[in-house]
Amino acid sequence: MVEIVRYSSRYKPEWNTFVRASRNGTFMLLRDYMDYHADRYADHSQLFYSKGKLVAVLPANAIGAELHSHAGLSYGGIVSGNNMKAPLMLKVFDAMIGYCRQLGFKTLYYKAIPHIYHQVPAEEDLYALFRNQAELCQRTLNSVITLDNKLPYATLRRRKLKQARQYNLVVRESQEYQVYMQLVEEVLQGKYKLRPAHTTEELTRLATAFRDNIRLYAVYEGDSMIAGMVVYESATVAHSQYIASSARGRETAALDFLTDYLLTKVYPHKKYFSFGVSTEQQGLYLNEQLVSNKESYGARTVVHDFYRMQF
Repeated sequence: MVEIVRYSSRYKPEWNTFVRASRNGTFMLLRDYMDYHADRYADHSQLFYSKGKLVAVLPANAIGAELHSHAGLSYGGIVSGNNMKAPLMLKVFDAMIGYCRQLGFKTLYYKAIPHIYHQVPAEEDLYALFRNQAELCQRTLNSVITLDNKLPYATLRRRKLKQARQYNLVVRESQEYQVYMQLVEEVLQGKYKLRPAHTTEELTRLATAFRDNIRLYAVYEGDSMIAGMVVYESATVAHSQYIASSARGRETAALDFLTDYLLTKVYPHKKYFSFGVSTEQQGLYLNEQLVSNKESYGARTVVHDFYRMQF
């Protein structure tokens, strides 16, 4: 039997200890990260116990009769430890389905944790989803570089790097989040009529709380920041959360300079470098210009799957 306990703040130490020791959890699934936007989501996370031992957790929130894992996160499927095996995962799902039916949930929307974040293979949940007739309802496309087996840059990227080296550009880690986020807002508003997922205050607070995981690398020309990238670091992945360049940055190919610096000087020890998704409309629309830019650095596709299960 698997027992389910709904998360409350009393379980925070146990939750965080479990996620840190898990095979597929990252800092984004720690409570101090999840709870920065707690006012926007009705948390309904769950802890799963077998024979009195915590064997899995599910970051989740409720929206009416829907359970989401987790609508405020890029990914948020079941986090499990090295002792999780396929038969136990099936029991976890049986317990979760019974729990959801008992509470009146009609639908589960499940975001699988992409395999690039796994320190040990951890796809028992995908098998359990299949066994319970979950439907693949969204597939986004993420561009990823395998850092110990990089493909060569495209000719344009090599030309841009040569151009960038003609200028007096310097890359350094920065704490100037306010300056940088103004740049991000200008780029997103100008290109896509969008706003960043985080406010300046939120990102600054998160970067302060997770100094080993959230870093801003910026390109300076003199004292002026002309481009930058916020990188989310986990055990296996360096993920570019935000990328932005000023007009001067574009003139000097500053982002090419920065990206090459990160790939060759900062993160060659990581397994993967992720540029993020290039799809919209639940994966049905591919921004070909955006993905081509990422692929020109040698990135190739890793998909991120989303499932729907009816109860």
